[in-house]
Parts: sequence; structure tokens; C-alpha cells
Amino acid sequence: MAGRFSFSDADISCPICCDIFNNPVVLKCSHSFCKLCLEQYWTRNRPRRDCPLCRNESTDDPVPSLTLRNLCESYIQDSDDAEGGQLQCDPGEMCPYHGEKFKLFCLVDKVPICVVCHTSRKHKQHDCCPVSEAIVDVKDKVKSTLESLLEKRITFENMKKVYEDSESHIRVRCFCTVGYLQSTTYHMMLQFQAQLVERKTHEEFQILHSFLEAEEAARVESLRREQEHKAQAMREKAEEMSRNIQAVSDSVNALEEQMALDGVSILYKSQSTLDRATVHSEDVLMAPGALIDVAKYLGSLKYHVWKNMSKIITYTPVTLDPNTAAPWLVLSDDLRTVHDSDNKKNLPDNPERFDPDTGVLGSEGFTSGKHAWDVSVDGNTAWVVGVAKQSVQRKEKVSSVLKNGYLSVYFYHKMYFAGTSPLTRLNLKRNLEKIRVLLDCDRGRVSFHDPHDNTHIYTFKHAITETVFPYFWVGCQQCPLKIEPLNVSVKVQELMPF
Repeated sequence: MAGRFSFSDADISCPICCDIFNNPVVLKCSHSFCKLCLEQYWTRNRPRRDCPLCRNESTDDPVPSLTLRNLCESYIQDSDDAEGGQLQCDPGEMCPYHGEKFKLFCLVDKVPICVVCHTSRKHKQHDCCPVSEAIVDVKDKVKSTLESLLEKRITFENMKKVYEDSESHIRVRCFCTVGYLQSTTYHMMLQFQAQLVERKTHEEFQILHSFLEAEEAARVESLRREQEHKAQAMREKAEEMSRNIQAVSDSVNALEEQMALDGVSILYKSQSTLDRATVHSEDVLMAPGALIDVAKYLGSLKYHVWKNMSKIITYTPVTLDPNTAAPWLVLSDDLRTVHDSDNKKNLPDNPERFDPDTGVLGSEGFTSGKHAWDVSVDGNTAWVVGVAKQSVQRKEKVSSVLKNGYLSVYFYHKMYFAGTSPLTRLNLKRNLEKIRVLLDCDRGRVSFHDPHDNTHIYTFKHAITETVFPYFWVGCQQCPLKIEPLNVSVKVQELMPF
């Protein structure tokens, strides 16, 4: 269709936008542009009003080119007519500007073009390929994307089933003995954890039940002993009173007999009887403390039991979080100790878990307030103790230094270091058996001390801008790191005087 016109495509295309003229205007230098394109060009280059082609300054306003506008409108109308009736192929395969079939694909603009488009100013310098090749490439990309999406859908479906199975396992109460975890699936891990927690909960409550039962039995036994002792005392007193009653009765009878005597004989016989009778004339009273001390047994009973219970209760300021522990680490059932091992357990690779670094976090994070805990490091040959930011990298091996989000003290190769960048060598007077961590979130301080004599070891001054967790790294298998429990006491709040 391009042959029906005696002019080229460039004759009716704006030099600025490279499209068919829209409301064309002509300058004094005879160059034509779309009115809007020219105005935008002048706005960008203000205050100059020069021609975008020849750079001649234009002092007069551009004049509308009616001839050029009519020519462009006729061209567009003829193109529409040709597409409506004269084209013998799918309109989507025809160039809307030149009426030619798309045979090339512009690799720069990612659009199909005709041969005339390839010679136009818009695509003249662009790399192109045949449309057939572009179609093959696109189909390959679509196929690859489709396969990837299908695989992802299968993965999601499998995970959905795992979650559904996990839910059913969580809901089932398991009473079998807990063994070692052999499966890497999440639902098996959840089942193992549920069984472990249930078993440990039963054991802990059994300790409390046993204590309460023993406490109850001891109190009841004490009550029964007191009851028997005081009952025996009452029996003995009652028997004594029986003897006294008999003696008094004998005296009464003797006196009554003498009262029947007449004359001087009563004076001789009554004196000894009167002497015996005066022995029983004193008052007889019950001894104090004869009854059971009810208040001793029932007064603040639960408080006294609770106070005694504190002797068997331990409180640990930090509890290790097994969901963060590296697969090589071995944690005690009470989550207070941790040591390294050669065996990597099959554990889920959840986001919280350290792997490959042999680290573990405390279960509770801190953003404010003061916190402290002691860690036994006696005999351990390689350890790191301190705090770690929540954002630390857990899935790659990094040096646990301040720039990576750690504020910690190290012991390695029989030397102590503070986790600065670079490391700071610490010269201590004695080998540490325990190390105390003091965290002051509000002041931005993490201090380390030797609790043996409260010697200061090192202090980090670092603003706490995110949640931090107690952090432990261990490279020793023989001697674990142990979080020391605190003493527990029960106190009564005294009333303040007026």
C-alpha cells in the first residue's frame, strides 16, 4: 500500500516523536512538527525558541500546516480502509502504518515491525530478528515459565498436605515413648516436639505432685502424732483423777463414820482423818497446751507449703530455644545446657535455626529494661557468650562480631577476646569458670563480669534499636555451657507503719 503515495513515510512523520503528524505546525525555516511536540521541546529548552532540526531561532509563532494535516488524515483513513477490506491476512499481522506484513521483530522495543518500519527513523538503528525466530523464543520462555509454575504449584500442594497432616498429628495425644527424630518432615518434627513437651510436662508436674503428696503426708502424720500424744496425756490425767476421786471418797466415808461418834472419842480418832483429807482440797486445773494446735496446721497453710516448695524449685533467667539450635548441638531436656557433637541431626531448616554455625539463642528477646544471667564455662575449650540481634544472618557461616549483629565475648585457643572489629584481646588474671552477662537495653550497654569476684571484663556501648536475644556458640563436646539457675525465695510484704 505504501506504493500508492508518492512520498516516503518520513515525509509525514514528526522528527521529534517519529509518529504521523498530529496537528502539524510549520516554522519560518519550513520544518514541520506536531504542535504538542514542539511546545514540549521549547518548554525543556526555555528561553530559546529554536528549530529542533536546523537550530535557527524562531521569533514568530508556528503556523498550522493545513495541507500537511489533510495529507496525514487521508493517509490514516486509507490505511483504515485497507485494513477493513483489502488486506488478505489477519489485521494483527499487518503494520498499521505501512500496511505491510510483520516480518521482523525489534529486539530493542520488543515489538513486531514491517520492512518499512526497519528503515524508518524510529527503528533504523535497532537490532532485529525474523518474526518466526522471535515467536520460537517467546514460546520457549512461556514453556519454561509454565513448567516452573507447575512445579511451584506441586510444591505448594505438597506443603499444604504436610501442614494438614501436621495439624492432625498436633491434635492427637501421643503417649508412646519418645525416640530419636529420624524424619526431616515437618509433621514428624511437630509430633516429636509435642511428645517431648508432653512427657517433660508430666515429669515436672509429677515432681510437684510428689512434693505436695509428701508435704500433705508429713503434716497429717505430725497431726496424728500430736493427737496420739495429747490423747495419751488426757488418758493418764483421767486415770490420775480416778485415783484422786477414790481417795477423796475414802476420806468422805471415814469422816462420815466419825461424825456419828459421841463424846471425847471423836477427838482422838478424827484428827488423822482430817490430816489425810486436806491433801485433796487443792484446786485441780488442766495443763496449758493440752489441745491440738489447730492454728499451727491451718494458718496460712498454702503459703507455708509454697515456701517449702521453693527449696525444690529452680529458676533459670534464660531458657535455650531448641528451634534456633544448630543441628550439631545437643541441648539438655531442661534447656539449660548445650554442647557440640559430631552428629548432625535431621532437623527442619526453619528460618530461626542456625546452620552451619553452631549457635543457639535464648527463647526470650529483649528491647528494654535490665537483664542478667550467669553461664558456666568451666572446662569448655571454645565458646562465645553474649547477645545477638534478631536480624543476624543464620544461614551462612559468619564471624560473630559486632558488625554482624553480635555483642559477645570469645574464648578460643586459650585466649579471650571481645567481639569488636577487629577482635580485642582480653588479658584476664584468672581463667573464667563462670561469666556474667549484664544487659541494659535502655542505656545501650552489654557488660561482662567474672562473678567470682565481680571483676569487670568488657563493656559494649551500642544502642539497642531492635530485639536482642541471649546468644551462645559452643565448639566443645566434653564440657557443655550451662546457664546457672537463680535462688528462689518467698517473702511476705510487710505493712508500712503510719
